[in-house]
Amino acid sequence: MKPAPHRAGHVAVIGRPNVGKSTLVNALVGAKVSIVSNRPQTTRHRLLGIATFPEGQLLLVDTPGIHRGEGKQTSTAMHRMMNRAARGALEGVDAAVLVVEAGRWDEEDTLAFEALREAGVPVVLAVNQVDRIRDKTALLPYLQAAAEGRDFAAVHPVSALKRKGLDSLVAALLALMPEQPAQYGEDEITDKSQRFLAGELVREQLMRQLGAELPYATTVEIESFTVDGTMLRIGAVIWVEREGQKAIVIGKGGARLREIGTKARQAMERLFDSKVFLETWVRVRAGWSDDEAALKTLGYE
Repeated sequence: MKPAPHRAGHVAVIGRPNVGKSTLVNALVGAKVSIVSNRPQTTRHRLLGIATFPEGQLLLVDTPGIHRGEGKQTSTAMHRMMNRAARGALEGVDAAVLVVEAGRWDEEDTLAFEALREAGVPVVLAVNQVDRIRDKTALLPYLQAAAEGRDFAAVHPVSALKRKGLDSLVAALLALMPEQPAQYGEDEITDKSQRFLAGELVREQLMRQLGAELPYATTVEIESFTVDGTMLRIGAVIWVEREGQKAIVIGKGGARLREIGTKARQAMERLFDSKVFLETWVRVRAGWSDDEAALKTLGYE
């Protein structure tokens, strides 16, 4: 028998905020390339996750969640940039995955689907978090309703967190890819540098450890990144917008900043497979999140 052709191509991972896109990308790649938290808008950058299989290679474009620009939090320059990044991810891809939450479909899901329909690429619907649906008999009517009137190439219930249903999702996506060799080596997992990933791992801890509003007023800049024998020495600046926010990030006697640094360092050591010496500082830059020039200097595209 003639062997199946090798397929490779780009897949945009699209959906409303906080629906599990980054968790799905990490599960398919088999490594943590995108940070995750239970807060919307954790992902701020377009990021490529490289998932390599014997049958082919999926270049997964993880994106910020598409959202409507309403309200103070979603009308800043940063959020406009995030929306542009999400929509721009559709340019030049071979297919897309629309990620939704099992049992739920709201206006932002429709907004994401409409962006995909305008792009004219094949779309696979990934219904995530099916493990949370206790009454499995309710799942089939939901899947039928979600697919009605929408031309999906395939529909797959999955649990990205528990890695359930992913094999069939991968097969459906590879079938939509062009026949061509792998674009990256099988040991490569992302197109981002260790320096970028280090900053993201610090920001992940800000998203997880701070109160409801404060993480959105913070960003991280890696000021230094050097290799010292078998150790990585990393200096990270946490930028906030007001002095009061600086005090909250540092915490009483510096306790919160130490906890953020410890958890981020441990995550870096797991990802980089290397000892890490991490130093963190907190500095104030007023209005950075609504300043296009500031965003560019801080690494936002």
